[in-house]
Amino acid sequence: MNSLAINTTLNDRISAFAKAGSLLNSFLKQEPTTATAAIEAAFYKAQSKNSWFTDENLNHAFEQWALALTVETLTSWTNAYNLEDINSKVVAIITAGNLPLVGFHDVLSVIITGHHAMIINSSNDDVLTPMLLQLATDYLPELSQSYSYNDGRLTGYDAVIATGSDNTARYFEYYFDSKPHIIRKNRNSIAVLTGTETIEHMEALSKDVFNYFGLGCRSVSHLMVPRNYNFDLFFNGMFKQQHLIKNEKYVNNYDYNKAVYLMSEFDLLDNEFLLIKEENDSYSSPIASLGYSYYDDINDVAKQIKIDADKLQCVVAQGEIAKTIKATLGDLTAPAVVDFGTTQCPMLNDYADGVDTVNFLLTLS
Repeated sequence: MNSLAINTTLNDRISAFAKAGSLLNSFLKQEPTTATAAIEAAFYKAQSKNSWFTDENLNHAFEQWALALTVETLTSWTNAYNLEDINSKVVAIITAGNLPLVGFHDVLSVIITGHHAMIINSSNDDVLTPMLLQLATDYLPELSQSYSYNDGRLTGYDAVIATGSDNTARYFEYYFDSKPHIIRKNRNSIAVLTGTETIEHMEALSKDVFNYFGLGCRSVSHLMVPRNYNFDLFFNGMFKQQHLIKNEKYVNNYDYNKAVYLMSEFDLLDNEFLLIKEENDSYSSPIASLGYSYYDDINDVAKQIKIDADKLQCVVAQGEIAKTIKATLGDLTAPAVVDFGTTQCPMLNDYADGVDTVNFLLTLS
């Protein structure tokens, strides 16, 4: 692998990305800056290219990155690693496009560690990452040597980080077999309920279910509930997201899936904007629906989660159940066991699939 000369320091890069974060924060607060027009243009262009990128979802993504891109947060994150004497390599990044800025963490990880990011943006989200990188580069022009874009055949790269479906992951594994790589596949997130939750828990869970319309691997797509569980409180909590039924794409999916389920004579629970049905064979579910399965013993739940660890990104749980699941998972780095309402609020060190991206990048030097 060939080394590159990156003419910036770690502190330079932290300052540049922190500046981008502060500009995002000002945009969200409607405080005019020199970057307001550029951010606003990217905001609406991204929406025009992907109608799942609503105001609500874009604002949530911007809020999370504004919180992450501060000097304090970036410094705390990078202090956990030895980032001295990095021999810079070219790392190809093939991003997903299901959520706004979903691939930016990989881009940030590559650049912040002193490598060069060769970015292959998904056509579903090819506006926001360039915008955010440009904000950082306007502050630190030398940062431009730390990234490039590739729309064609990949050449001249030393390592790969690729995210896709299970099918594309098989192709990636074959194609990039000779290079150091991280290949991510489909994962889902689940919630383990006990029946002792409060309405506040359920309203928080509604964010885990409905943020980004449930399109992310951190979105809860399946419930594990005790036998004879009463779903009334759950549906009361979900009611907080009823406005989604006004979204044309969402309601089209709701209507379509409801028709399919009814024709298949599935037993459904329905609150007029969310369908749930018993599902014992899969953790995934279509838009506007959730699967659920019953359990009798929480220890059996914890064991099943460990068996299916490579299928899961997050497990929402509280109290003793959360402790039991964590103890059963032991040293496994995924899935993460998280609080209600937090699945779509990851920190910089909450790595997808539990694979430490920075540690991987350090092995390249």
